[in-house]
Parts: sequence; C-alpha cells; structure tokens
Amino acid sequence: MIWNPAEKLKRQEMQELQLERLKQTVNRVWEHVPFYRRKMEELGVRPEHIKTLKDVALLPITVKDDLRDNYPYGLFAAPQRSIVRFHASSGTTGKPIVVGYTRNDMEMWTDCCARVASAAGIGQDDICQIAFGYGMFTGGFGMHYGIERVGATVVPASSGNSERQLMFMQDFGTTGLIATPSYVLHLTEVMAQNGIKPSDLSLRVGLFGGEGHTPQMRELIEERLGIADTQNYGLTELCGPGVSYECLENAGMHINEDHFLPEIIDPVTGEALPEGEQGELVFTTLSKEGIPMIRYRTKDISQLNYEPCACGRTNVRMSLVRGRSDDMMVIRGVNVFPSQIEAVLMTVQGIGPHYQIIVTTEHFMDRLEIQVEITDGERLESYAGLEGLIREIRQKLRVVLQIDAKVTLLNPQTLERTAGKSKRVIDKREKCF
Repeated sequence: MIWNPAEKLKRQEMQELQLERLKQTVNRVWEHVPFYRRKMEELGVRPEHIKTLKDVALLPITVKDDLRDNYPYGLFAAPQRSIVRFHASSGTTGKPIVVGYTRNDMEMWTDCCARVASAAGIGQDDICQIAFGYGMFTGGFGMHYGIERVGATVVPASSGNSERQLMFMQDFGTTGLIATPSYVLHLTEVMAQNGIKPSDLSLRVGLFGGEGHTPQMRELIEERLGIADTQNYGLTELCGPGVSYECLENAGMHINEDHFLPEIIDPVTGEALPEGEQGELVFTTLSKEGIPMIRYRTKDISQLNYEPCACGRTNVRMSLVRGRSDDMMVIRGVNVFPSQIEAVLMTVQGIGPHYQIIVTTEHFMDRLEIQVEITDGERLESYAGLEGLIREIRQKLRVVLQIDAKVTLLNPQTLERTAGKSKRVIDKREKCF
C-alpha cells in the first residue's frame, strides 16, 4: 500500500518540491543558526545562491562532531517554546547528540514512519510488537506513532526480556515485529530453547532497523521465523526511523525524498559522485523546523537508484548499507568491512549468526581475529571436526578479503546478546604499541 501521494510523484514534480523546500531550509538556518551562517559566510555562500538542486553542493558539510560541539541547543533553528519533544543518542563517546521536534516535525516524522509500516504491508488488522527501547532513543517512539497512524495495534514491549517478548507474541497474536535484526536472531535462539516453533506464533512480517543486516542474515531470519524481512533506515540526527524503507519487493530502500535530499559523495575527497556510483550518503533535511541538517555526512556507504520500483513508488531508492566509512578497517593495506565478514559467516554450516571481530597488532603487523559460536557445544569434543570447520571459514574469508584471519570457535551463547545495536568490532591496535 502506498501511504502518501508523495511516494509516487513524477521526478520533475519531486525536484520542484525539493528545490522549494531546500531554499526555505537554507533561509531558515541562515537566519536562525549562527553555526550555519558562519560556515556559509566562510564559503562565500548566501541563500540567494541556491537556484537549483545541484547548488546544494555549495553548502557546508555537517558532521556528528558539530552536533556534539554545539550541545545541547547550538544547532536549533526554533525557539524552545516551539519544541515539543527532545530525543538523544546514547552519548557513549561523550556528550550525546540532541535533537528537538516542533509539532510540525512530529507530524512529518509520524507520516514518514507510517510510510515505513504501510510499505511492509502493515494495516488495521495487524498487531505490531515494538522491541526497540523507548526513552531518549528515537526508534521506539518513531515506529510507535507511524504504526498507530496506519491503524494497526501497537504492543510497546520495549527492549529486552526475551521470554516476555515471546509470551506477548503468543498471547496477543503479534503479526509484525519491530526490532534490530541481531536481537531477532537472539529471539529465535530463545524460541528454540523454550520449544517454541514459528508455527506457534502469528508473525508474518518484520520491520527491522537500528543496524544493517546482509542478505544472508535476511535469509536466515526468514528461514527461522517464516516471515517477510524488511529493513528501514534512519538516524537520530535526521529524525530517527523514517528516512527510508523497503517495500515487499526488497529492491532497495525508498527514501522519503520530499523530506530528505540525498547525495552520494566520495568518502575521502568529499566530492559529489555521479548518479549510480557507490559512496557515502549525505542528507539535507527539507522540512525540519527544530534542528535542520545541512549536508549531514552519515558515514554509511550506499548508492542511489532513481528508476521507479515495481511496487509503484517513484521515490529514489538507496541500496542496503554496504558498511560505514568509519567502520572500514585497513588490515595490512586491505580495506575490510564487517558486512563482508558477516556475508561469509552466514554461508557456513555449524556456526551461529553472532560474531565478533578483533583487530590487534603483533610485531608491528595487523592481526585479524574472527570469533564465532558453534551451534552444537558437543562439537568441541571433536578436534578433527573443529579443525576442519576452522579451515573452511578461513578459506572462505581469504577468498573474499584477500588476507588471512585467525578464527576462534566459541561455545554457544558465549558472545553478548543485546536488544540494541551489536558491537561487532573491537579494535585494540592502539593499545599494542
């Protein structure tokens, strides 16, 4: 179901709307955000210089540190009396990222998340369980309002307490699950431990976000739960969930480009890349009043497809995130993304979907270790079987990564499970000198 007519605008109509809103946004930050006015003056750019959509490249780039440096209100373009909601990131690396929403921002956010839900086939007959955390995190609230907007029933279970999650699913007849994909895989393990089969549940679709997952992980989730797996994408800095979403065609994530203007840039040079090329996603918000973002660098690696989708939507699609430019590891001169490693591991029988990547330095050389869990603890008793499994994993990794990696097999349930984003990479190289 297409929720909003903006999802099927003709390209020229969309571009005209985007340009109008871009000009309004640039005027807003020029008048109300000293940070952006100063940055624009340094570049010799004024609002009247924005005459076409391509002129967005004249504007300054915004990075995450800019939000931290201006904590808490320095990038706000609306007075406090107009702000009806605050949200924030976890702030695990210092001051959190703080965003504010006006009433119009909340309406836009709700509508964008309604598009996410309807694209996944959610409607009035559905019961949707949200296993995202509530509180300052944007994920729970954003999807909550969007699902209510399309008329479905919400189970605000929040994160954690897996046995209780499964009890609700069984007792309420939950049909849609909203969670991180890694937590969903953990739920399937808890199901197996408690003798719960997919047929004991009413689940038919998942709306997964908060972290990316590879096609291989999607296949595993669909196999274990017998559901349709859809992904959606968002960032606290832009609004939270609702920036883009998959329809049931699974052919890329539709960007709500009437509200978010996407670009693809070279992550090294910052130069804009031609249409269809892979690079770093950059977004400019087009309708946010509380805290507009100008050319925000997401660090996410993707590419854009402007061809209409078979579902009938015409808005541009971003590919599933291939990795993050700041997550890319350079190991002995080779660029390595965690998503590459995940894709390999998902093809190996006998190991679970949870893994951890550890990078160290030994004798001035980078060392890569992949820790994975075996699915059957009794296999630890067979030395020959374990050695064969290790050889298989190392060989497959070597083919894809072009470097050798140490593989460590762990007992089932050894690695930490979390309802939030999983920490896949531990880089210890700085501690080794």
